[in-house]
Amino acid sequence: MNPRLPHLTAAALLALVGAATAQTAVQDPWVRATVAQQKASGAFMRITSAHGAKLVAVSTPLAGIAEVHEMAMHGTTMRMRAVPSLDLPAGQAVELKPGGYHLMLMDLKQQLKAGDTVALTLVIEGRDGKRETLQVKAPVRALGADTHGAMKH
Repeated sequence: MNPRLPHLTAAALLALVGAATAQTAVQDPWVRATVAQQKASGAFMRITSAHGAKLVAVSTPLAGIAEVHEMAMHGTTMRMRAVPSLDLPAGQAVELKPGGYHLMLMDLKQQLKAGDTVALTLVIEGRDGKRETLQVKAPVRALGADTHGAMKH
């Protein structure tokens, strides 16, 4: 028997346990830059829940208020509103993007400049009621850098 085999097996098991505990993944997070005196911006990303969950809260030390928002057409008018949670169907990426669901950061404490990083805390609630907290580092992109459409507030 190879004397290194028990160590490799233990390492493989630890890797599997780590993968099993990661219920939600975030891809391509970013925040839109602001101009001087601007007090609000949006954060965008793709969120995938392995087993199905919902995004129930967001926070950041850079904003007094952070909420999940929805933009939708009502007749001929585009409207934005806060939503209490955002469903994350099992195994399906949910895109937070300009013109759709997004994270609204309001009462900003400083200007957000391209190249900065914004720390976001996402709270995900699973179907079983257990909560998972994700720490996300989102780079700030220059104004006009998105290619998904305009978000106007």
